[in-house]
Amino acid sequence: MEIARLDLGGRQTRVLLGDSGILNTAVPGLLVCDAAVAKVPLLRSWPDGAVPRVVLPPGERSKQWDVFHTLLRTCAERNLTRNDRIVAVGGGAVCDLSAFAAAVYMRGVELTLVPTTLLAMVDAAIGGKTGIDFLGYKNLVGAFYPADSVLIVPDFLDTLSEREFRSGLAEVLKAAMLGDEELLALLEHDRTAVLARDPEALRELISRAVAVKAGVVNRDFTERGERAHLNLGHTFGHALEAVLGFGVLTHGEAVAWGIGRALDLGQRIGITDPAWAERARTLLDDYGYALKRPGGTTAAIIAAMQKDKKRRRDGLPFVLQRGVGETELREVSSSQVAAVLDSTA
Repeated sequence: MEIARLDLGGRQTRVLLGDSGILNTAVPGLLVCDAAVAKVPLLRSWPDGAVPRVVLPPGERSKQWDVFHTLLRTCAERNLTRNDRIVAVGGGAVCDLSAFAAAVYMRGVELTLVPTTLLAMVDAAIGGKTGIDFLGYKNLVGAFYPADSVLIVPDFLDTLSEREFRSGLAEVLKAAMLGDEELLALLEHDRTAVLARDPEALRELISRAVAVKAGVVNRDFTERGERAHLNLGHTFGHALEAVLGFGVLTHGEAVAWGIGRALDLGQRIGITDPAWAERARTLLDDYGYALKRPGGTTAAIIAAMQKDKKRRRDGLPFVLQRGVGETELREVSSSQVAAVLDSTA
C-alpha cells in the first residue's frame, strides 16, 4: 500500500507499507545491511550469496569516513553502473550512509531504502537527507538524495529491543507535536497498544508520522524554511550526543531530552503556552524518556551547538513551539540557552 509520494528535486519517492512481499519489488545491484539485520529471516528475498552484499558495523559506528570509503570501493569493485540499485536494509545509520554513497557514486545510482527500525521508518528513510558523522559531529558531511522507493515492513519491528523501539517513538511523538492531533491522541490514549507493538496501532502511527514528514518535505525539500521544524529537539539532542559520545544515548533518547529543553526554552522567552508544554512533557514522561541531563557540562553542550550544521552566520536558530502545530525558528542568546541547560543539570 502506498502511504506517501514525494517529489523532491526532480526525483520521486514512493513510500510503500506492507508485508515482506513488497521487498520483491527491489532488485539489488548491491545489498547493504548491518551485522544484526544480516541474520533476519525477512532478508530471504535476497539470499546470501545470490546478491552481492556489504555488511556494516551496527549503529553510528557505520557512519564514519572509513566505512563510507569501503562502501564506495565495493561499488567500484563490483562494477556497479548508474542503472544498478543500492538496496539499504537497516536503521537510520545504514540508510544515511548508503544513501550518501548512492548520491556520490557515479553522481547518482538507483536507491531503495528498507528501514528496519521505527526511527528509520518514520524519519531517517523519508525525505532524502543523507550523510555521515565527521570530526565527532553528527551528519556534518552529506547530500540531499531521495530514494526511488522506501519499503516499510512493520514485521521488522519485532526484532527491536525495547530501548530501540522507544527511540523511534520519540520521532513519532515529534511528528504528532508538529501537526497531527489524531496521532497525538493515539499516543496519549492508546499507550498500552503502542508499547505492546499492536500491529494495527503500529500501522496507524507509522502512516501518520510518515504523512507529517512527507508533507513538510514536499513543501521544503532543501530546508530553506518549514523543513527546519523537523529539527524540533535536535539542536539540543545532537549537541548532547556529541558531548557524551555517539552511542551513549540512542538518537531518540537524545531528541526526547532535546524536545523537553526546547519546551523549557520556549517558555523562558515567552513563546510556548505553559499548558501545551505540560501536556507534551507528560507524554514524554509517560513513554519513559529522561528529561534530566544525563551528563556533560553546559559549556560543552553550547560549544557543540556551535558546530551544528544548522547554524547561521548570525547565530544558531532553535525550533520552538507555541502549541501543537504552531512551530517557529527563533534566534536565542547563549545566556538563555545556558540558563535552560543549568536548570535541568
